[in-house]
Order: sequence, then structure tokens, then C-alpha cells
Amino acid sequence: MAAVDDLIALLDLEAIEVNVFRGRSPDDRRQRVFGGQVAGQALVAAGRTVDPDRSVHSLHAYFLRPGDPSVPILYEVDRIRDGRSFTTRRVVAIQHGRAIFNLAASFHGAEDGFDHQLPMPPAPPPESLPTFADRMAPYRTQLGEWYTRPRPIDIRHVGEPPHVAGGIDVRPPCQQVWFRADGALPDDALLHACVVTYASDMTLLDSILLAHGTSWLDPELMGASLDHAMWFHRPFRADEWLLYDQESPSAHGARGLGQGWIYTEGGTHVVSVVQEGLFRRRRPRA
Repeated sequence: MAAVDDLIALLDLEAIEVNVFRGRSPDDRRQRVFGGQVAGQALVAAGRTVDPDRSVHSLHAYFLRPGDPSVPILYEVDRIRDGRSFTTRRVVAIQHGRAIFNLAASFHGAEDGFDHQLPMPPAPPPESLPTFADRMAPYRTQLGEWYTRPRPIDIRHVGEPPHVAGGIDVRPPCQQVWFRADGALPDDALLHACVVTYASDMTLLDSILLAHGTSWLDPELMGASLDHAMWFHRPFRADEWLLYDQESPSAHGARGLGQGWIYTEGGTHVVSVVQEGLFRRRRPRA
């Protein structure tokens, strides 16, 4: 089974009761559940209770506790409102009897109205950029199984990504990546939105690290997502190239903010993302 098929299966929740769904985590030896997985699965749960003629236009979520990858996650959906134009859902993800994540999502039927956008920033074509395997080949021994692991999302960095080995130079807090599902997806708009939700959590906080000359493999760094917000502006396909233009306008008091804009290869602005992360320096053991 291809990695993208694994992702589709991961987002295919089991309905176990009215408004209650069960999701699983992949067997990839993570210490905690990947935040994009929980956000994507929660959006699936919300969308399963909404008229298919309405598509998600925004979500706002909080990461409350680390997820345990060894046990399933229950998603309880609260049908807050079914209006004439908008549908609102609240989803709580539960493990071991406690909430680990909550999400509010709003869905909207198609309407005519104003239409404008700022232009997409310049970026080299995605096919001209090295793959993850090519870029990280010098570090394959250090990365071990993480290097060879199948990846459902094909990510191509514009320029050098945060260096996995540490000791990087301080750089402006901004970066660009191209990404897409690494394989064809079914024609399901909700699934495409959930795949982009999953992928949106993979690189956005890196822009904060760039400003401080560090990386996720710094043994003294502890980082985690705190909250996540997305706005879906226009239709798109997650199995076609999307440019994710990212920056961090501020970091202070152990919290850093990342924001990003997602465009199709043709320049259409389709999604906006804002995420706050927690960053702490561990005290070395005596």
C-alpha cells in the first residue's frame, strides 16, 4: 500500500455511535500523536455530520494534551448549529477519558460575492527542487528509520530547510515549501481539505526556529503546537502542487506565531493558516 493510501485510511474514521467516531494512529514509533493527524481526523468527524453541499471555510483548534499513539482516539461531535447558509460543529478528541484536542469548524454553501486576492509571491517550480530523500541524503545515517519512512506528503523546500544537524545560522523567519499528496486522491472535497489540514502542521513552526539558529533535533529544545486556525477560500486539490508561503511575525514568552498562505501552482490563493507554538529550553541534567 502506498503512503498516500495509508493517509487516506488514517482519515477514514470509524463511526461507532451517532456523532461519535474512532480514529487510529500509524505504527511509526512516535512518542506522541502528530498534531496534523488529530486536526485532520477531527475535521473528518465534523464533516461527516454536515450536508455534503456545504464545504469547510474555517476551523479553529487547540491542542490540549499530547496524544498517545498506542490507543485509538474518540472524536465526539457537537452539532452546534445548522443554519440556512452556515453549519457549525464542535469536535472534542478524547483519550484515556480526557480531552486532548478540540476543534470548532464552520461550513458554508456556495454563494456568489466579492472576489479578490493578493498575488502569489515568486517561487521556483516545484519540480525543479530536490526531494526530501535527495536533500536529506547526507544525513541518512543520523536520521535512521526516519529517513526511509514512507511519506504521504511530498514536500519540496525552496532554499535550505532548518538544518537537521543543528548549528545553523540565524536567518529571517520565513520560508517557502511546495507540497502535495504523494499520489492520486479520490474526488472528495472534504478529504482534500483534511489532507491539507494534516500537511499544514508539518512545517509552519519551522519559520520560528530559523530566526533563532536551532532545529527540532536540538536536544535542549522542547516544542509543541498550541493552537491552529485555517481559512479555506477557494476549491483546490491536495494531490496537485501547492505553495506554502510561511513567516513568523513574533516570538515571545516561550510562544511563537507562524502564519502561512497556500496557493495553487497557477497562483490562486486557496488557504490561510495561523499557528502558535510553545518553545522551551530544557535545563541540562546535573
